[in-house]
Amino acid sequence: MMHTAEMMKAFARYRGDAILVPGRSGRYWINLSDNQPLDVELGDPSMGGHAGFGLGLALARPDKKVMLFDSEGDILMSLGILATVAEQAPSNLYHFLIDNGVYATTGGQPVPNADNIQYDMIARGCGYPRTYAFTEIGDFERALPEIMGKPGPVFTACKVVPEIENEPIGRRRRWQTRSRDQVVVDLRRALGSDASS
Repeated sequence: MMHTAEMMKAFARYRGDAILVPGRSGRYWINLSDNQPLDVELGDPSMGGHAGFGLGLALARPDKKVMLFDSEGDILMSLGILATVAEQAPSNLYHFLIDNGVYATTGGQPVPNADNIQYDMIARGCGYPRTYAFTEIGDFERALPEIMGKPGPVFTACKVVPEIENEPIGRRRRWQTRSRDQVVVDLRRALGSDASS
């Protein structure tokens, strides 16, 4: 099984000038990003909200790739978003799922039926034209050129080792370096004045 940090590191070279929503993996991505103005660091907008936000960005900016890093806890809170993404079919959306089998940011409670859920099959059943699933970093690295080289929407599920955060939220090291307002300002500036409307 792979670690989230090594998965993000393998992915980093494919980012280019894409808009990237790091989701709950932001604490790993912040040290890898070479284009922070295009990082949309929402932190925790609400559990289940990352995929809808990523879809909105992809529809609003069809000229830019949008890469979303989601978690299985988020997906389970809003499974219907997979059908909505598939129906809208944004060719610029690359949806990565980081599946660690637990609710890591709230103390490590197990995700129901975690060992048996095949998120790639759920996404395929909802209508995503291309879906993948990986448990090993080498397989993921070898497939990245194919994943990123074709149009989306694409869904890629990655099974990772759980890294549970037991420290109370108020005492955790914050990885977000910008407020949500600053993220929006930076994104608008990076995308040009036409993004301000």
